[in-house]
Amino acid sequence: MKILVVGSGAREHALIWALAASPLTSRLYCAPGNAGTAELAENVPIAATDIAALAEFARRESIDLVVPGPEAPLVLGLADRLAEAGIRCCGPKAEAARLEGSKIFTKQIAAEAGIPTARHEVFDAPGPALAHLARLSPPVVIKADGLAAGKGVVVAATRAEAEAAVRAFLEEGRLGEAGRRILIEECLEGEEVSVFALCDGERALFLGAAQDHKRRDEGDRGPNTGGMGAYAPPPVFSKELEAEVMGRIITPALAALARQGSPFVGILFAGLMLTREGPKLLEFNVRFGDPECEALLPRLKSDLLPGLLAACDGELGAFDLRWRDEASLAVVLAARGYPENPEKGGVIEGVDAAGRTPGVLVFHGGTARDAAGRLIATGGGVLTLTATAPTLREAQARAYEALGRIRLPGGFYRRDIGWRGLGKV
Repeated sequence: MKILVVGSGAREHALIWALAASPLTSRLYCAPGNAGTAELAENVPIAATDIAALAEFARRESIDLVVPGPEAPLVLGLADRLAEAGIRCCGPKAEAARLEGSKIFTKQIAAEAGIPTARHEVFDAPGPALAHLARLSPPVVIKADGLAAGKGVVVAATRAEAEAAVRAFLEEGRLGEAGRRILIEECLEGEEVSVFALCDGERALFLGAAQDHKRRDEGDRGPNTGGMGAYAPPPVFSKELEAEVMGRIITPALAALARQGSPFVGILFAGLMLTREGPKLLEFNVRFGDPECEALLPRLKSDLLPGLLAACDGELGAFDLRWRDEASLAVVLAARGYPENPEKGGVIEGVDAAGRTPGVLVFHGGTARDAAGRLIATGGGVLTLTATAPTLREAQARAYEALGRIRLPGGFYRRDIGWRGLGKV
C-alpha cells in the first residue's frame, strides 16, 4: 500500500516509524515531513493545511491511505476532499472534526450524550463575560472556542488574570476568529490523563492512556508548551477507569455524532480530569496527541496499519490490538527560547549515539538538513526521545542517558518527566 502521512513533527515521525514496519506498506510519503521522516519516507513539500494540493497529490500518486497527524487539515476538510476522490483517510470529516475545532460544539455533544464535564457559560461580548466573572471565585478557566495553536486556554488563578484573558480574547481580538466566542468554566481538580481510541464511526478500540507535561519547567512551572514529555501507561489509570471512560465518555460521544449524521472515523483523544466524582471531560481532540503518540506507539506489538484500515472500513468490531507489557517515557529536547521565540539553525549532534542506547528511539520534530548535510533545529520541539523498559523508572533512566549524548547549543529539556507516575510505583 502507498501511504501519505500529513504533518511535520515528532508525532508524524512516530507514525511513519510504525507504518514503515508493516509488511503491507510499499511506499511512504510525508507532507511536509522533517529530517527524521526523510530517513523512512519521501518528504513532499506540501503544507499540512494545503488541502487542495494534498488531495491532488494523493490522487495523482494513487495513495491508498492518508493518515493526518495534526488537527488543522481535518478541521479544514481534508477527509471530505479525499472521500470525494475515493481515497481512505484515517481521520474525521470536517463536521465531526468540530469536536476539536469548536470547544462549544464539544460541550453541546457532551450535554446531548450525558458526558460528565465542567460547568460552563458561553460569551461573545466582554461586558457579560466580566459580569459573570465577578460572581465566581477563582480559579476559573477561560477557553477560546476555536483552534488557537495551544494559546486558547487560560487557567486563571486570580480574577485579574481571568479578566485579562477575557479582554485579550473578546476586546483585543488577540486570537482573531478563534477567540470571537469564549467559555468560562469551573476549574476541575485532580490528575489529568490523555485517553486515545481508534474509531470506525460506531465502535471504539482503546489505544491507551498517557500523562503529558505541558509546562516548560520542572515541577510543572513556567509557560504552557506543546508538550515537554509524556509517559504510558499512567499508574493512576486502572482497568476499571478504562472501562468507565470508554462506557461513559468515548462511546456516548460516537453515538451522539452518529445520530447527527457525522460519524467519527479516526483517532479520538479525550483529555480528562480524574476528579473525586470520577473522570470528567476537559476537551476532545481528533488526532493523536504530541508527545503522547511518541510514548504510545513504541508499546504497540501489533501492526498499526491493519487497525487504521479497519477503522476506515467500519470493521473494528472484529479487530483487536496487542500491546507490550512495558512502560514508555518520552522526553522533548527543545530549542532555546521555546515556547515564545525558539531559536532556529542550531546544529544538532549525537543523535546516532543516542539512538544506540538500548530501548531508545529518537523521533524528529523541528529538524532539517542544511546545505552541508548537517542536522539543524527548525522549531521549538526539536527531538523527542522515547525509552521503553520493564518499569517506568528504568524507562526514565534510559531516556535521560540517551539525552546526555545529544548536543544542541542552548537546547534544554525537563529532567523530571514521569515524576507523577513514579510517585505511585
